[in-house]
Amino acid sequence: MAKKEVAAIVSGAGWIADFTVQLVANLKARGCTAEEIHSLVTTDAKPAIDKIADEVASFIGRIKNIFRVVVDCGQTLAQMIAAGKYNRVNSDITNANFPIIGSGKKNVAVELVHFNRSIESNEAIRELDRMGMRPATIEELLAFGAKYPEVQREFPILALGSVWRYRSSDRYIPCLYRVGSERYLDLGWIGSGWHGICRFAAVRK
Repeated sequence: MAKKEVAAIVSGAGWIADFTVQLVANLKARGCTAEEIHSLVTTDAKPAIDKIADEVASFIGRIKNIFRVVVDCGQTLAQMIAAGKYNRVNSDITNANFPIIGSGKKNVAVELVHFNRSIESNEAIRELDRMGMRPATIEELLAFGAKYPEVQREFPILALGSVWRYRSSDRYIPCLYRVGSERYLDLGWIGSGWHGICRFAAVRK
C-alpha cells in the first residue's frame, strides 16, 4: 500500500476518533449515561442510528440551505395541513382548489432560493429554470412546513408550483409566513410580485 494511502487512512481514522470523543462528551453533558451511549453500538441499535443519521443529514442540509422531506401523496390535503400544526389556514386551501398530484411516498430535497430583490412570478420561474430547478408544489411545501416549522418565522416561503385560478383571472399560490408568533398557511396573489425578503421553495429537476 502506498504511503499516501496509509496517510489518508490514518488521517481519516484520527478524524473519526476526534468526532467520537466530542460526540460522547456532548451527549454526557446533556445527561446521557455511559450505558445509554454504549447501547448505540449494539446489534439492536440500527433504528436509533438511522434516526441519528436522519437528524445529522437534516442539520447538514440546513447549513447548505437544503431541506430533506418525505412527501406522502397517500395523505389527503387536510392531513398534510394538520401535520403542520399551523395557527391559521386560508379557507380556500382545499382539495377542490389544490388537488393532490402523484401517489405514494417520495424523498424530496427542497431548497429555498433567495433572489434578494423584488421579483415577478414569471421571472422567478425563469430564474429557477436557469438554475436547473422547478418551483415546489403545495405537497412539497406542506411536507416542508411540517418538518421545519420554525423556518417560516424567519421569512415568507412561496410555492409557485401549485396555482389556484380564482374566477376568471386572479391566480393564487400557497405560502408560509408568520404574523407575530403565529404561523400562517396562506395564499399569495401572483399579480402583486414578491418582496425581496421572500424565499422560493424549489426542487432540482
